[in-house]
Amino acid sequence: MGFVHGLKCRECGREYPVDPIYVCEFCFGPLEVVYDYEGIRKVLTKEKITSRPQNLWRYIELLPIDGAPTSGLNSGFTPLVKAGKLATLIGVKELYIKDDTVTHPTLSFKDRVVAVALSKAREFGFDTVACASTGNLAHSVSAHGAADGFKRFIFIPASLEKSKIVASLVYDPNLIAVDGNYDDVNRLCSEVANKYRWAFVNINIRPFYAEGSKTQGYEILEQLGWKAPDAVVVPSASGSLLTKIWKSFKEMKQLGLIDELHTKVFSAQATGCSPIVAAIKAGVDVIKPVKPDTIAKSLAIGNPADGYYATHVVKESGGFGEDVSDQEIIDAIKLLAKTEGIFAETAGGVTLASAIKLIKGGHIKEDDVTVLCITGNGLKTKEAIMGHTGEPYHIQPNMKSFEEALKKINDK
Repeated sequence: MGFVHGLKCRECGREYPVDPIYVCEFCFGPLEVVYDYEGIRKVLTKEKITSRPQNLWRYIELLPIDGAPTSGLNSGFTPLVKAGKLATLIGVKELYIKDDTVTHPTLSFKDRVVAVALSKAREFGFDTVACASTGNLAHSVSAHGAADGFKRFIFIPASLEKSKIVASLVYDPNLIAVDGNYDDVNRLCSEVANKYRWAFVNINIRPFYAEGSKTQGYEILEQLGWKAPDAVVVPSASGSLLTKIWKSFKEMKQLGLIDELHTKVFSAQATGCSPIVAAIKAGVDVIKPVKPDTIAKSLAIGNPADGYYATHVVKESGGFGEDVSDQEIIDAIKLLAKTEGIFAETAGGVTLASAIKLIKGGHIKEDDVTVLCITGNGLKTKEAIMGHTGEPYHIQPNMKSFEEALKKINDK
């Protein structure tokens, strides 16, 4: 059995049993999982964690399932890359990339949350899983749902990149392309979830699903030698990943698995969809919804569900927020690729470009141990950089032609 006490409203504090519900029936606030931390403290040690397989379930006591996991056994424990060349270029001494572009089955951090959501859906007895998605979640639910034997309904904005649509269709789900943006899709899915007994991972299963994001934070701390970084920059769509990384850091401190917590949390968004960062910069916690207009479609949520809570995390930790243009996103994708050999999707470009502005603005100091959360692989959003890269040198199959090209290369 797990260590979950139940669910609790994040607004009024009313408690609920462990059921597929996500909103308080009294104040309509969102529900969150509550754990028996005293019980966890008695059984969970660094030695126990490090003795386990290198996947996200090595932290199972801090995840909301009761039995053995049934999904995501090959997800998690992605590399924490020390980025020396990039650090020198952007002006910090110690920089790390939490690289969720690799290792995961569908090459994004969404495999973390889906592993938890589908394991919980199985415990609840659902036979159908569903989601509203800007792409990465669609891939993950399609893939893991297929492997786990679920029926799958995937709802996406019809305007998504073709490569992202194909990357869902290959798993043969029921893919529903909706004319509208993500917020339109999400509203429709809320209506569908109320009518059909399906496990919508980011609606009625959301309190459990969101907990999977904590594993990225646990891994950062473990991979830094059980120490917290000075700064962490997190791409923000709904704001959930940012809030859960902070929650994971606080849990590790509460359990005595790290000694100190002095991390500043920074939110990164695209200028074309930056309601969280706009609130942070204005010094308010009221999120003003926007209509997304950015190449960073995986972050294009104009009315973020956890935006209010994200602003509070940033304020509590002493962090800040930054937004970046489409061109800055493209430039950052290319910079990360040519310095560290990591090809990130547009959300990764947002993270790095925002970090550069945060460093230049003095929010992140030169001596800060800094972690950038890169959440998805660039193969998912190739369209975004088409026309913005160099061209190949076209030659004939002979030495003369090659050496003519080599001269051009050397003369650059």
